[in-house]
Amino acid sequence: MPPTLASLVHHSALKLTVRAGEDRLDVPVRWAHVSELADPVPYMEGGELLLITALKLDAEDPEVMRRYVKRLAGAGVVGLGFAVGVNYDEIPKALVDAAEEEGLPLLEVPRRTPFLAISKAVSASIAADQYRAVTAGFAAQRELTKQALNTGPEGLLASLAGQVDGWAALYDASGAVVATAPDWAGRRAARLRPDVERLRERPAPASSVVGGEDREDRVELHSLGTGRRPRAALAVGTAAALGTAERYAVHSAIALLTLTTERSRSLQAAEQRIGAAVLRMLLAGEPDHARTVAGELYGELLDAPFRLILAESASASAARAHADGHARVAAKAPSGPAVAVPDINGDPLGGLAEVVESAAARAGESVLVVPDGERLVVLAVDGGAAVSACGEYAVALEAARAAVREQPAGDEDELVVGLSAPAGPIAAAAAYKQAEQALSVARRRGRFLVEHEELAAGSVLPLLADDAVRAFADGLLRALHEHDATGRGDLVASLRAWLSRHGQWDAAAADLGVHRHTLRYRMRRVEEILGRSLDDPDVRMELWLALKATAAAGE
Repeated sequence: MPPTLASLVHHSALKLTVRAGEDRLDVPVRWAHVSELADPVPYMEGGELLLITALKLDAEDPEVMRRYVKRLAGAGVVGLGFAVGVNYDEIPKALVDAAEEEGLPLLEVPRRTPFLAISKAVSASIAADQYRAVTAGFAAQRELTKQALNTGPEGLLASLAGQVDGWAALYDASGAVVATAPDWAGRRAARLRPDVERLRERPAPASSVVGGEDREDRVELHSLGTGRRPRAALAVGTAAALGTAERYAVHSAIALLTLTTERSRSLQAAEQRIGAAVLRMLLAGEPDHARTVAGELYGELLDAPFRLILAESASASAARAHADGHARVAAKAPSGPAVAVPDINGDPLGGLAEVVESAAARAGESVLVVPDGERLVVLAVDGGAAVSACGEYAVALEAARAAVREQPAGDEDELVVGLSAPAGPIAAAAAYKQAEQALSVARRRGRFLVEHEELAAGSVLPLLADDAVRAFADGLLRALHEHDATGRGDLVASLRAWLSRHGQWDAAAADLGVHRHTLRYRMRRVEEILGRSLDDPDVRMELWLALKATAAAGE
């Protein structure tokens, strides 16, 4: 620890005597400074032991001494050393009384003890304290490195918590708690998640200090990572501010965890390349080859029922619509309106990937995540935490739709997601197609996420709300509408009634309030105008869908 007034008084070579402030000798001394100025305060920083001979002071004037001592105490001077036998044979009573009144320690320095000896003693003690701190820091660094190599982040956190006499916690990229030491710190670390999320909004490296609830502890938060987006965060809780040795330990832990994070990032990039190859094999109908390449990387994911999640940003839609069969894992997706969504640092696909990966890691599940340009493909365990996290993410985004709609159309941060039905490795290609169909519907309906099961359980009619479908319907029925506009008959209404009654003449005529012969005449006119036979089931189907599309458009 740094030198104190008490350690200087007990220094056998200095022979110092305490004349006032005996109860405040445990205060640390930052430096020993000699000044004979009547007012040395402008040149003080606080924490000094001031050494004087009263060369320019009237040390016997009580009022002068009260003002002098009060100024020193206010400036943070921790003690006053008075050399006797130079200008005064003993310390004047006025100075002793002023020091007692202000509570400032006053030390008598004998003539045979030069001020230089006191300065050297303070300097040597500070140097020794710094050496001990550096030595302890190197020892802490060795121990932390050993734990990081042998036991991973968990062992490193345990060692760090012991060295700072507190607790430590590691957070992942989503702000969730990954590990704590000791175990009891889990709840404390979880309560700091909002502070961690605020820290992640700042470019790395970043740090902040959080006061504990009811001052229960002092917590330092540090971001981990070298890129624009912090990859993780470290929290260190202690009862008081960190000392020099503890600071060395924290800085070493930050460096080691950052290296681990960046190494994991490189491994993740390699894993993504393997994942892309595995996905291509699955989609090509080669599950056995996919298992061989993956090995144990994805555990039992390739054997158990899984879901395929397909996400795409809105900015990719237009470009994809004009692509001429460009080869990639993700096939062409139809363009359409998308919902602008909040995301992590302007990267919606990256945000979704982090949410899914973090949920899978916490649940001990395997997950295959393949970024593919403006698309993201995810293979996750059916009914697992990753799929649930994707759904929860969707619910949160849907809840923010009112604010989201304030964003301009075509914002690059827009995102839509399609989720396949449960499938196995043999049906991976079919699952991918299901996810694409669900994604297409999500775009049309202005939703963040659509599950394929919704398509089978719902109606096909909402799918007709598409510009291309409406254009087809308008073109198909235009001649009939033009005919009716001349007042020569109600062919559109008659066609709708006849189709709705499955071609039953009497029932359809009754609905229209006309004779069945009149209805037969009108249907012949429909065939003549359109140049199509109503006996053809495909023609009847197209006409019925066209009528439904125009009705949905309010025409």
